[in-house]
Amino acid sequence: MKIAIISINRPSFKAALKLARKLEDFEFTIYTKGGFESKDFKVINFVSLDHILPSIWKEVDAIVAILAIGAVVRKIAPLLEDKSKDPAVIVINLALDKIVPLIGGHLAGANELSTLLAKRLNAINFISTATDQTKTIAFDLIAKKNNWRIKNLHHLARISNALLNYEASVNEEKIKVVAPRKIFEYLLSIDKRYSLENISFDEVDNKTVIISPFQKDLDLLTLIPKVSIGIGCAKGISKELIQKALKEFLKENKILLEDIECFCSFEAKMKEKGLIDFAKELNKELKFFSKEEIDSVKLDPFLSLSKSFAKEIFEIAGVAEPCAILGSRFKELIIKKRAFFGKITFALAI
Repeated sequence: MKIAIISINRPSFKAALKLARKLEDFEFTIYTKGGFESKDFKVINFVSLDHILPSIWKEVDAIVAILAIGAVVRKIAPLLEDKSKDPAVIVINLALDKIVPLIGGHLAGANELSTLLAKRLNAINFISTATDQTKTIAFDLIAKKNNWRIKNLHHLARISNALLNYEASVNEEKIKVVAPRKIFEYLLSIDKRYSLENISFDEVDNKTVIISPFQKDLDLLTLIPKVSIGIGCAKGISKELIQKALKEFLKENKILLEDIECFCSFEAKMKEKGLIDFAKELNKELKFFSKEEIDSVKLDPFLSLSKSFAKEIFEIAGVAEPCAILGSRFKELIIKKRAFFGKITFALAI
């Protein structure tokens, strides 16, 4: 996280230096007005905050301002664009004992950073985000923690308000979620109010949250989890043939390349140049698993029961499906193995 610490006079600059010593494990710059310097930290002087703030706004992940809250609000107001793009903005008083995460509580990480600073400074942290105060499940925070993309973010407020208004009773309508089984189990571990209901795509309404790697043309709050793709391939396979097969696989399943976390295969394929070059060109991690690891995967009934070339040659249950599961976060296979050109198999897990 790249941080800008902003001060405007001698007292706030002194406070900035003290704060900087609590942030030495971060990348930061102190911006100040008044010609002050430091031999220990990078300091940039400015004449007017209005002149430098627009560039700082675009360059950093978080702004920590040692200014009056009212002044900060007025200065950042013209720069506010979208909660998915704006940096975190935190205000701290001169004594460094009171902290207010002003904007970017979840997606920009303001609440998380302010909580960390409160611990390091032994300060009071005033988080105003309602879902944090009530310990209500927050879908934007879940997406951030898991590095998931979010679509249709404009529906988040309505979903969050419905969750905040929810009371466990016989007649209370739960928030509907379309999600793979293990992701929904993960949500239930967070949802202490039991306010979620798992449904199918056929049952969606305007209070539904979609959690799926499959691209759907639905105007609903959508979280897109990262996927792991298992690859089985013939010896001497070319990079070009793998690329062609992947293009078909992604198209028929409506998966985007940017949502792939990693590719996975059997360790016997570690020297396959075509496979290595394929992953390198896409700038994706390529993981290899041993026979013991593959054999440890419990075969779900969903797994393909077709005759496996890997079983004949390597005496393992398979490559694409178990490797996809081993490389995934939630260990759930959601696309069975699919063969292409008689030389390549793909499977997908989340």
